[in-house]
Amino acid sequence: MRRASFARVVFGTSLAAVLPVPALVAQQAAPACADDPLFATLDFWVGTWTVWSGPTQVGTNRITKILQGCAITEEWRSASGGEGRSLFYVPPGARHWQQVWVTGGALAPGGTKEKRQRTDSLPGGAIRFEGLIRHGEREWLDRTTLTPNADGTVRQVIEISVDGGATWRPTFDAVYRPVAAAPETPGGER
Repeated sequence: MRRASFARVVFGTSLAAVLPVPALVAQQAAPACADDPLFATLDFWVGTWTVWSGPTQVGTNRITKILQGCAITEEWRSASGGEGRSLFYVPPGARHWQQVWVTGGALAPGGTKEKRQRTDSLPGGAIRFEGLIRHGEREWLDRTTLTPNADGTVRQVIEISVDGGATWRPTFDAVYRPVAAAPETPGGER
């Protein structure tokens, strides 16, 4: 069966009808992410951070804008050596960010997560992401709230709910402190 016929059978249309022609794509320049205020929503969190729970440093985190500001990566390292990575992106046509989180314990509950930014307003410029964690027959809600503070720090609270959102229990509550940039030496090296 030819590809177009297969696509028509499987998807009800031909691939040519849904896939753009390269010349047409070249003519239609996509708007720059930097020109859309949505892509600046997480700018307060971009940087290199030490992460503190009370007086104890619990880890480090580096948040980086990539791909001309169209996505953000997170590189987490706990004080005990555990690591996690996130990719934040805006789905085509959407007006919210989504997050994919993966750790070295990806098969454990919470080792991978997918969350979506809530679009309702929160006090203090906070942003909230919510998702669902499944493990076998069990599932619970998971949410992360990032709040920019006036002193340049960021508070991150991660909570879970096992009763459909009626009550929430914090599993992580920490303050991100920016790492000061190293001064440049006369030769331009750090």
